[in-house]
Amino acid sequence: MPSRSATQIIECVPNFSEGRDKGTIAEIAHAIKSVADVKLLHIDPGEATNRTVITFAGEPEAVVEAAFRGAKRAGEVIDMRHHHGTHPRQGATDVLPLVPVSGITLEECAVLARQLASRLACEAGIPCYAYEAAALRPERKNLAVCRAGEYEALAQKLSTQTLIPDFMPSGMEKGLPVNTEGSVAVPIPESILRTGISVVGARDFLIAVNFNLNTKDTAIANAIAREVREKGYHGKAGTLKTTKAIGWYIEEYGIAQVSMNLCNINVTPLHAAFCEVSRCASKHGVSVTGTEIIGLVPLCALTEAGRYFMQERNDSTEPTEESLVNEAIATMNLSDLRPFNPKQKIIDYLLQQ
Repeated sequence: MPSRSATQIIECVPNFSEGRDKGTIAEIAHAIKSVADVKLLHIDPGEATNRTVITFAGEPEAVVEAAFRGAKRAGEVIDMRHHHGTHPRQGATDVLPLVPVSGITLEECAVLARQLASRLACEAGIPCYAYEAAALRPERKNLAVCRAGEYEALAQKLSTQTLIPDFMPSGMEKGLPVNTEGSVAVPIPESILRTGISVVGARDFLIAVNFNLNTKDTAIANAIAREVREKGYHGKAGTLKTTKAIGWYIEEYGIAQVSMNLCNINVTPLHAAFCEVSRCASKHGVSVTGTEIIGLVPLCALTEAGRYFMQERNDSTEPTEESLVNEAIATMNLSDLRPFNPKQKIIDYLLQQ
């Protein structure tokens, strides 16, 4: 067991496969808030993606309990058989990461994540993969590997030995039997048809960001994404390390976006991603009109961005924290789609409230 101290704080950022039904989202949030000493920091629903990111933080035991209750409730109120959205998904609680904030290591969070995944499988009947630092297989560190085929590959994943989730409900540890034709020989349990599969893990802080383009053309957005993301395309590496990206069209706003995860902001900071996507967009005859932060962002990401942009325009004014944040908001147009309120979007400020 990892050590415990009163100063240990972790963050949890589950992604739930519902972004349209406010009542359903409220029920999940209520389950999370039912745990004492957990601070609910932010709820970020997306209509087009049909996905909600909920951020909460606190001491490890409380956060893990809240994560369990939220995921269990999501499995009761979301039916994956009827889910449709632009974002890849395979479970009602699609991704459930634990993030170290203070007084606790990533390795300790990985232990907690595996315990959480085991409990979700045994007590809530939700199959779970372990990913990132909690991965039990090297290839499953990558979320995309765990989610390959999405919900539509549910039967294959539950019956193929190399694909079976790391944690399965009691009595299903070896997966579902198959017949001579290779098809599942018994019906998938109703409960799993509803919940799908969850991916539980531990990772460092990640920024989820969408760059808005002045075009509706998803082909252009995808081309930009392939050029910048680390894995690149057709064997050629992209220009931004430790990033993942795809392109899509958001009907809600009538624009295409480059949707990106910045997996290590010490390697590729937010402002570097903004500048590189803008450069590639220009090559394709379009421009980045604004930036949409999904969930929360650490203060350092915006102050570093603000300082960079001020230096780029040779502004020698002695900056304050507030002026750096405002510079970042203005230059990257973080309020393009909806107002960006630093007090509600910067995790450091929320933890101080």
